[in-house]
Amino acid sequence: MKVAVYYNNSDIRIEERPIPAISPGEILVKMEACGICGTDIMEWYRIKKGPRVLGHEMAGSIVDVGEGVEGYKKGDRVFVSHHVPCYECHYCKAGNYTACEQLHTGNFDPGGFSEFIRVPAENVKYGTFILPPEMTYYDASMIEPLGCAIRGQKLVNLKKSHSVLIIGSGISGLLHIQLAKLNGSKVIATDISKYRLQIAEKFGADVVFDANNYSVDDLKRTNNGRLADIVIVCAGADKAISNALLSVDRNGTILFFTISNKDITLPSVRFWRDEIAVRFSYGAAPDDLKDSLELIKNGKINVREMVTHRIPLTKIKEGFRLAVNGKDSLKVVVVPD
Repeated sequence: MKVAVYYNNSDIRIEERPIPAISPGEILVKMEACGICGTDIMEWYRIKKGPRVLGHEMAGSIVDVGEGVEGYKKGDRVFVSHHVPCYECHYCKAGNYTACEQLHTGNFDPGGFSEFIRVPAENVKYGTFILPPEMTYYDASMIEPLGCAIRGQKLVNLKKSHSVLIIGSGISGLLHIQLAKLNGSKVIATDISKYRLQIAEKFGADVVFDANNYSVDDLKRTNNGRLADIVIVCAGADKAISNALLSVDRNGTILFFTISNKDITLPSVRFWRDEIAVRFSYGAAPDDLKDSLELIKNGKINVREMVTHRIPLTKIKEGFRLAVNGKDSLKVVVVPD
């Protein structure tokens, strides 16, 4: 089978490997769609783990079922989560599933950017979801990123009364915009791209600002003289981080949904006096993915119009170029040749 092996953002090689053999409790899935995630193109994060086969936003069809597998059969259309908790450790028993060591270390084999994927027994048990007939594979490739956004907004306990500033209107930002609007919150969004600001308005942002010229005075003028109750950072630039620190209101919360490779220095005296909280969000638990699937299925979140490019596996370098450039693309999805 063909696999795409990542070395860096501009060096992704198509190689031939044997189709993985499955063991009892496992399934073999043929990849039908796999999104290129923002973390896939964070070169500083990925390059130290290369060479490897990336891809975790994967949906496909089951082509083989191992002994003892129940509830799944050949031909089933599925979304498969690469990260699943154990449900047995200290963190899982406390409901903190994204802190589970198994969730952080487990994966499927070899990765979503390949023709076939072996799904380990734990991922079959906790992370494999049958797709409803009306859901396309492209829709399903958005289940994981939406699930991560759901997890993030749960962490900050977003309420209808909150004003939300979303810094960065790429895929993550657009998902947060839609979720916050679904919640009934007021949403202000920023980006350096005029194209993405137009899309942010299309997906529900009440107000948008060009991040190149943004100031907290702009925010106050559109938010009843106040800063934002919740700030969600979906961009890793230094300016995005500094704007977040300046834009959060008293007793507010900053959620770092995207990070940079630099440590963040907080204005601790102000944050202490104003009781400002800072949260980071990583991944999604199975319940978040179930919620995501239902929101997409019921048309509550529009993911279909976010997929702007479908790139064959053997042309994945072009997909990465589009995703890295980001000027005229939103979601780039890899598909079989």
